[in-house]
Amino acid sequence: MSYEKEFDEAVRDYWRVLAGQKRKQEEFGAVDQGRRSESTGGKQMDSLANLITQVFKDEGFPDESIRLRGDRNVPGYFRPTKEWDLLVVHKETLVAAVELKSIASSFGNNMNNRIEEALGVSEDLLTSYREGVFGTTKPWLGYLFMIPAEEKSSKPTQLNKTTLPVNEAFLNSESRSWKDRGVSYQERAEIFCRRLVLEQLYDAACFVVSSKDTEASVLQPADDLTFVRFVASIKGHARYVLALDET
Repeated sequence: MSYEKEFDEAVRDYWRVLAGQKRKQEEFGAVDQGRRSESTGGKQMDSLANLITQVFKDEGFPDESIRLRGDRNVPGYFRPTKEWDLLVVHKETLVAAVELKSIASSFGNNMNNRIEEALGVSEDLLTSYREGVFGTTKPWLGYLFMIPAEEKSSKPTQLNKTTLPVNEAFLNSESRSWKDRGVSYQERAEIFCRRLVLEQLYDAACFVVSSKDTEASVLQPADDLTFVRFVASIKGHARYVLALDET
């Protein structure tokens, strides 16, 4: 099962929930500044988290192994604990940890924050693993990232001037002006997700571009960052862990 239809619907539900949160805040006269009102309700990722949970369940993990709410903290190396968006803990073994993230506005600042956060939490957990905190089975790490399909996220970006050359992957080859010298935020996000996997900071990443309308179009522009591949990676690790139980 590839879960493609379920994934598209979960992405659409993300935008429905955000819109509902904004309307509720407007009704009570407590609207956050800018678009922050669309992202402070905390429930918008529930459908995606539930879908990923179902993948683990379909592979044989019981309900009690899934930590979707409540205690989702793991021991850290550079700090005492870190809360992840989804954990799978089976027979006192950390099987998987997943981060589900998005940005809907203020792309420059929010993109930088997401990148720094993703790098930090992975390094913290992987260092703990190398120090023997999680035993001999390496936890599977997954990262899902979504960005809206709109003009601000799809047009070339301005780069800050630097004394040293910028990595060519982030350069818009069609321009020589610093005002539009950089690739779009959508392209930056794709590069970011791909390099998380290439550098072995995460075992799999999924990158989604989606419009905000009720029947949102769901695009997965990179063949190596699709939800199908994300699920395939989960299945491989899940079967490996469960096979260890039988030995």
